[in-house]
Amino acid sequence: MNVELLVVEDCQNEGPAVVVVRRALDEVGLAAVRITVRVVTSQAEAEQLGFLGSPSVLIEGQDPFAEPHHRPAMACRLYREETGASGVPPIRRLRQAFKQAAGTTAR
Repeated sequence: MNVELLVVEDCQNEGPAVVVVRRALDEVGLAAVRITVRVVTSQAEAEQLGFLGSPSVLIEGQDPFAEPHHRPAMACRLYREETGASGVPPIRRLRQAFKQAAGTTAR
């Protein structure tokens, strides 16, 4: 499985996001999956990647948190949770996305 964490330079949420992504992978039995961190450096690159803000997680090139009304941007990203907004993806939804991707790639 290919997992990328896309960030802008000096993103304050990069470290916490790596921790949450790693924990979610470990908890669903995907401890061997490597996380690649990629720094997005331009609006053109953001548009090419579908980068919706920093940090963004791509699983097999797809953003499981993408919402159709959001546009690619060189900006910070907020994730909505039941308890409010956070600068890192919610672990519960990450676990679901990794389980789904693992089931899809295993076929």
